[in-house]
Amino acid sequence: MKLSDTLFKGRPRTPHLIAKGAGSLKYMLASLRFRNFRLYFIGQCISVIGTWMQQIAMGWLAYKLTGSVLILATVTFMEQIPMLFATPVVSVFIDRFNRHKLLIFTQTLSMLQALLMAVLVLTNTIEVWHILVLSLFIGLINALDMPTRQAFYTSLVPRESLTNAIALNSSAINGCRLIGPAIGGILIGWVGEGYCFLFNGLSYIGVILALLMMKLKNTNRVGNSVNVWSDLTEGFHYVKDHFPIRALVVMMATISFFGVPFNTFVPAFVNLMLKGDSEMLGVLLSCIGVGAFSASAYLASRKTVIGLGSAILYAAIVLGTSLCFISFVHIWWVAALLCIPIGFCTIISVASINTLLQTLSDERMRGRVMGYLTMAFAGVPPLGALFFGAIEKWLGLPVVLFLLGTGALLTAWVFSLYLNRIRLESYPVFVEKGVVIHCEHSDT
Repeated sequence: MKLSDTLFKGRPRTPHLIAKGAGSLKYMLASLRFRNFRLYFIGQCISVIGTWMQQIAMGWLAYKLTGSVLILATVTFMEQIPMLFATPVVSVFIDRFNRHKLLIFTQTLSMLQALLMAVLVLTNTIEVWHILVLSLFIGLINALDMPTRQAFYTSLVPRESLTNAIALNSSAINGCRLIGPAIGGILIGWVGEGYCFLFNGLSYIGVILALLMMKLKNTNRVGNSVNVWSDLTEGFHYVKDHFPIRALVVMMATISFFGVPFNTFVPAFVNLMLKGDSEMLGVLLSCIGVGAFSASAYLASRKTVIGLGSAILYAAIVLGTSLCFISFVHIWWVAALLCIPIGFCTIISVASINTLLQTLSDERMRGRVMGYLTMAFAGVPPLGALFFGAIEKWLGLPVVLFLLGTGALLTAWVFSLYLNRIRLESYPVFVEKGVVIHCEHSDT
């Protein structure tokens, strides 16, 4: 693939970008040949099913107790807002300390949060403030856990397998999304939300055991500075001064503001527009999972990051269009079909941006870059959810969904204006890291 092919006529000719290897089906599982990643992958598969079950239970429980779309959005806000403010700060420690031990710590705290939710629900003592406080608690945990997991990949696989490992792990997460919400929806209808939280708490045992069984080289990190503020400032300037990294983080933030909040409103969408129950909610979330898993499988089959910029652009366009269409839907099976491209395009955007940032980042700055990525991916959606949840009272849910789609389409248009510059400035990094083969200038 040639970089010059992507430029408008009349622009300066640029070097070729020739990817080292092409995508293939057999490459999809390549990272599993590494023992540590295999353990991590299996642990994730066990744990993430419970995570999706808890997610559907948390939203359904909050809406059942209050009947308020605003409260539903507030729960998401409390869970994710710590990642907007805390993640850039705590990400400094990811570059300083042992990432393996940090993950064991965060996964243990997550298990305790889920088990406490289970106790409160099963003893019928749960109140809305419990949900809000424990959502904030898990948000604080995730502010450290999410960027640590992203930076941990380099301890599990060699650099040339990084793209595959990220996509394959995303496949596991979204494959579990196929069955987690469906099981959760059925359990809620049969025995209530409490057992979803209980299963999630127990499922963390799998990933903790996997982490303990790993044989890793010394993963202790020592920052160049003894001053946390200096490390934090260095990370900020690194992101700000590298245009491709800055642009990709901003793209993640805008997609997160307009696209990701749809997941928050699915319980209200099912109840208000489709007149459905918890089982229908599970079906719709599983359809989102079908699309997400398909996207992850596609990305896992790729052997190169070349072309991911275009994938992000097209995914944003289709995501926005699907959200606009679903705002008019009142038939459950039509909504289910539209949920598939919504899930597919969300993961294409998110995982592609993640992969590009991992590739472009220096190793010593990786934790801090992943902190800003997590801030954009998980910290911005609560702002979008809270904003659109607040205006839903006056505009109605259909209008809110249409605004989400329109925002995603505008995001795609702005990204298209800067895509060529992102490619040009990424080129030297790709050559330096051996991602592409450098060729001489060409007229084609």
